[in-house]
Amino acid sequence: MLIPVPVGGLSVGPDTVLAMLRTLFLPRLVVLHLLVIGVLVAFTLLGRWQLAVFEESGRPAAAADPAPVAVESLSRVGQRLTSELAGRQVIAAGVYDAAGQLLVADRRPDVDAVGGRAASGAGFWLLTPLRLSDGSTFAVVRGWVGTSQDPAVAVPAGAVKVTGRLRPPDQSDAVQRSGALPEGQVATVSTAQLINLWDGPLHDGFLIAAAQEPSLTATPVAVPPPTQGAALTWRNLAYAAQWWIFALFAVFMWWHFVRDAVRSARRPRISLTNPESTPEPGREPDPESDSHPEPVSR
Repeated sequence: MLIPVPVGGLSVGPDTVLAMLRTLFLPRLVVLHLLVIGVLVAFTLLGRWQLAVFEESGRPAAAADPAPVAVESLSRVGQRLTSELAGRQVIAAGVYDAAGQLLVADRRPDVDAVGGRAASGAGFWLLTPLRLSDGSTFAVVRGWVGTSQDPAVAVPAGAVKVTGRLRPPDQSDAVQRSGALPEGQVATVSTAQLINLWDGPLHDGFLIAAAQEPSLTATPVAVPPPTQGAALTWRNLAYAAQWWIFALFAVFMWWHFVRDAVRSARRPRISLTNPESTPEPGREPDPESDSHPEPVSR
């Protein structure tokens, strides 16, 4: 058996609860409920869409990747290889100097394995000087081998044509070692170091071969295509917050309308439960009767 509970001067019992439920499911309020649900779903999805656009804007985007050009058109002896040229495709033709070949120790077959990420005993890059037609030298990474006895270490004789991507030089102190490397091995591809090991004018940076004529025998070193930095579009984050604020405002307005509807439906019940508080029709309350009560005769 349900016992009415007095709340704010009202007796909130089963009848009151049923009346509130009937009010909430009035046709006009049902339409309001459905409209608010649709608004919440739409505004939430719009906010998530703007947030995704904001997150995507911070990721590096693929930059233009022009067709290969002659390396001499982009690089000059004594000129630093700028970051804008890193990753550009070039073609270099010349003759390898087998006597000057070096093994870059502890490298994996990708360009990201440098410095603290170098894996001890991982393998070697084949770093070979390429003599260009103008007498200058360009450092070429012909590929990767697992051991120094790999047959691919042998340098091809005669003229070659190498296609690959430019890379800036490593810092000479990028890899710290406790002991010296064997003769013929280096820790980094540093122009400052190579200029003291190879004869003749030397171009800055190096070329990582992707294709060669005659064909490569070593495993090619993977080089990602060039990317361009991206800036976060903060306005999209503001748009996302704006959509979610609109959703919260829609919830507030829904609560406001529903509360008013429930209150309006409960007013007649308040009058019925307190009939003495309502004056008779056409009769005004008499203040004198309240302030000067008649004496009680004994």
